[in-house]
Amino acid sequence: MIGLIRSTRITCRYFTERKFRSLCTIVPPSFEHDGDGRGPPEVTPPHAPSQIRTPEEICSFREKNRIVVKGVDTDPVFSFQETGFPLGLIERIKSHGFEAPTAIQAQGWPIATNGKNIIAIGETGSGKTLGFVLPGLCHLMRQPPRRNRGDGPVVLIIAPTRELAEQIHNVVDGFASKIPTACLVGGNHKQGQIRDLNRGAEIVVATPGRLIDLMEDGDVDLKRCSYMVLDEADRMLDMGFEPQIRKIMRQVRPDRQLLMWSATWPSEVQSLAHDFFGGTDYAHVNIGSSELQANKLIMQDFKFCERFEKMDSIKEILESLSEVESKKVLIFAATKIRVDQLVRKLKYWNFVVDGIHGDKTQAMRTRALDKFRSGRINILVATDVASRGLDVNDIKVVINYDFPNNIEDYVHRIGRTGRCSKEGKSFSFFDEVEDGSKAKDLINVLKEAHQSIPHKLQEISRMSYKPKKKQFKSNFNRRNSYDDDFYNGTWRKRRENNRNRRYSEDFQ
Repeated sequence: MIGLIRSTRITCRYFTERKFRSLCTIVPPSFEHDGDGRGPPEVTPPHAPSQIRTPEEICSFREKNRIVVKGVDTDPVFSFQETGFPLGLIERIKSHGFEAPTAIQAQGWPIATNGKNIIAIGETGSGKTLGFVLPGLCHLMRQPPRRNRGDGPVVLIIAPTRELAEQIHNVVDGFASKIPTACLVGGNHKQGQIRDLNRGAEIVVATPGRLIDLMEDGDVDLKRCSYMVLDEADRMLDMGFEPQIRKIMRQVRPDRQLLMWSATWPSEVQSLAHDFFGGTDYAHVNIGSSELQANKLIMQDFKFCERFEKMDSIKEILESLSEVESKKVLIFAATKIRVDQLVRKLKYWNFVVDGIHGDKTQAMRTRALDKFRSGRINILVATDVASRGLDVNDIKVVINYDFPNNIEDYVHRIGRTGRCSKEGKSFSFFDEVEDGSKAKDLINVLKEAHQSIPHKLQEISRMSYKPKKKQFKSNFNRRNSYDDDFYNGTWRKRRENNRNRRYSEDFQ
């Protein structure tokens, strides 16, 4: 009986590996295994067609797409055929409707497939997810199979939020459904995630908190991980995940390949990159400006109104959109209570709507997102929990019911539309008293995106609504400068003596 079970396992493993190899052609590893069976990770050799272009053609392509490369320099690819990806993977890319690589993919793919570390800075909606998922699949195909059941994954992708992690996991499954994967996020039961790990997950997508929990319980081993991605690194640092990221990095093999993706390049991300990359060779790829910028395909519109006027204004906007065609609309509100209020009011007006925020369970949030993606509802109201990484390709309009607290969140919110080189539109309610301090930064974003600047916004910017720092008014005076005993005793007696002396002199 034991022999039958063992032979069945070997047969299943054989057919699984055949399906695994059918997606990508595996090149036999040429390295010597070290003592624990883990040799240096294999990389994909550079593809020839991208090497025959002249330097002038490369410079022209980079200038046109505003690509800046520092450090390790590799020529970009102009088409999917030049990537070196297996034919089966290229066909699957085209079946998803992609015609050519985006700028960040064209430059990032050849660097990643050559096994180099990379820091990629790009605007929202630029195709960053496929920029690290597809090279990760090719990297995985070239690694030796696992020897033990608990060896752990080869590819590890860290994302800041549950929604973004689940979205990346769906992208991975869409391109490699035969590869065992696991999505480790909070809000879902650990047992199901542990079961996916025990089944031999080769790719793990996780949030930092849940991954740390499973590592401490001994359910995840990262010693086999040779391809690691930090997606939206700036967002993770903003959320306070730096200690968790550093703890995870200490558990990964030192010769791993690291890809750090971010929408901005603040000093905190620079410090983290310096610590992780150290003296290793890495490429710094920047698409457009190193400052945060909005997608130029998004038409940005503003409604200058006070808080009590917003509800009527949003009704007018939604009614005007429904008259043209059924469009998916994403509405952002500042608080959970505001989300619930908007959902109730819009349902009262017969709009098909649902809402998500932090107080709702993961199952409720996932169900609402699934209905939004499938078109069963065309309006979704959310807090900032969904402002980063929410990838629904056909969102036509984003509405900022409450203007965000900073300009970075504004750019990431409106970045949910205008994805995959499609045009989008955003409406933002702007209260000149509550939001006036963001006017100057907002004007800079509009200039960078080549958008027209409303005259009202310029007026608000000139009036400088920035809150003044609280100044402490000193109560210091002669009387308070003395201690109580001196004031109540000596100083008062001296004053009375002087008064009496002056009176006595007047009467002499």
